[in-house]
Amino acid sequence: MDNLNELDVFKALSNKTRLDILKWLKDPEKNFPKQQAHLPKEVSIEGGVCVGDIQDKVNLSQSTVSHYLSLMQKAGLLEAVRYGQWTYYRRNEETLAKIAEFVKQEI
Repeated sequence: MDNLNELDVFKALSNKTRLDILKWLKDPEKNFPKQQAHLPKEVSIEGGVCVGDIQDKVNLSQSTVSHYLSLMQKAGLLEAVRYGQWTYYRRNEETLAKIAEFVKQEI
């Protein structure tokens, strides 16, 4: 996987909650329906979901969720978009395609 550390990717995927977050972000409108209610009109986050909404869904502390998201971002699985004090996360589809190809070719 070019420019990716396989161990970071698989470590990030080795936790059920982190894997669930990645699955939920595949269809954010379905899995985070209240997300659009507090999003300013001028913000285009293209599938991004606010940390607070993710935290509400997983029912874990803010620090745990932030750590999980940071780990996933470091591994290249997520992209973050800042808007004011808020951070929105979305899947990094390019990285996910590379991971799928790596698994198909190398494992």
